[in-house]
Amino acid sequence: MNAPFNADRPDPRTALVLFSGGQDSTACLAWALARYSRVETVAFDYGQRHRIELDCRLHVRAELARQFPAWGAKLGEDHLLDLALLGQISDTALTSERAIELQANGLPNTFVPGRNLLFLTLAACLAYRRGASVLVGGMCETDYSGYPDCRDNTLKAQQVALSLGLDSPMTIETPLMFLDKAATWRLAEQLGGEALVQLTVEHTHTCYLGERGDRHAWGHGCGHCPACELRARGWTAYREPAA
Repeated sequence: MNAPFNADRPDPRTALVLFSGGQDSTACLAWALARYSRVETVAFDYGQRHRIELDCRLHVRAELARQFPAWGAKLGEDHLLDLALLGQISDTALTSERAIELQANGLPNTFVPGRNLLFLTLAACLAYRRGASVLVGGMCETDYSGYPDCRDNTLKAQQVALSLGLDSPMTIETPLMFLDKAATWRLAEQLGGEALVQLTVEHTHTCYLGERGDRHAWGHGCGHCPACELRARGWTAYREPAA
């Protein structure tokens, strides 16, 4: 689903990036800014425990525009959608104070059923009205927790459904789909050098528990939730590649 890339001739379409302010969505935003003529961002407030990301994302956007002026010139409006209903109907470790653990169905209780499906549907509605025809998301089935709405086949099916339902082509791009976290760090370096890597470390937020106090080599976070552990392992593999 990834578009061909020619730095000298950016894709003239407008892309809408699902941008939470985390490592993955920041890599996706940089990826989109390197490829498309105009890029807008959208986030969702669904009562997530780690809602501090909604503040961090604004700092990430500002720093991207400041440190990469060519990208800043392409960066359009930001949108925040109120999705409180999702939190009301979801009893998960991401929307309520409870321990993170595996459920009987084999999925962790951080899985919010239908979250990405709903995000992409609402993003497509917004994109349609904004004249955008590309949605960019950080879904990945390499380093993930088994979430079914992160799988490539799920998103390919949704791309078809959205395009048919809107009677207008809607492309879903998932540049991280087959990358692990180490490769995601490397992608940041390829796109924006060490400056983008350090921007990711300092300003993005991944921790499920919303911790910003401790500063680790890989960034801020509690250091022990699944998101922090995944990010830390990826950082170590990225900085200390096997001989």
